[in-house]
Amino acid sequence: MRSPSLYSHFDSKNAIYDAMFAEAWGGVRDAFDAMPPPPASRRRAMLGVAEMFFDFAVADPARYQLMNQRTIPGFHPSEEAYAASIAVYERMREMLRQWGVHAQADLDLWTAIVGGLVDQQLANDAGGTRWRRQLTRVVDMYCDEVGVPGPRLRRIQ
Repeated sequence: MRSPSLYSHFDSKNAIYDAMFAEAWGGVRDAFDAMPPPPASRRRAMLGVAEMFFDFAVADPARYQLMNQRTIPGFHPSEEAYAASIAVYERMREMLRQWGVHAQADLDLWTAIVGGLVDQQLANDAGGTRWRRQLTRVVDMYCDEVGVPGPRLRRIQ
């Protein structure tokens, strides 16, 4: 599609980014929907959510940047587009509540840890698995910190 044709569907470049932003968060929602039922182990369920988001994020670095890093000067998602990200956030919040995570600070820590590992993967080992391999360890450490019971996901060596 050529630029003039594209602009017959969108008012501006930011309108295109806005649609892409909403579509990206819709993709995360669809990835949640496609996940199998959570295992009985809270920690294993949390690991599954972390792996799903991590894999979604690193599969398309430009999409991840649009979703989470505000790298486009002057672009801010509209309320309508941002609502898609809030819906995913609230879904994650509800899942974590079911597994025993209730405090906002603990939810903030979860998003910072998972997002931080994604950032490290994209910046330092694009196409590799160096930071993804840390997810099991990080979920155990997080669960220990916030009091989520259950057997450890990895053996201590």
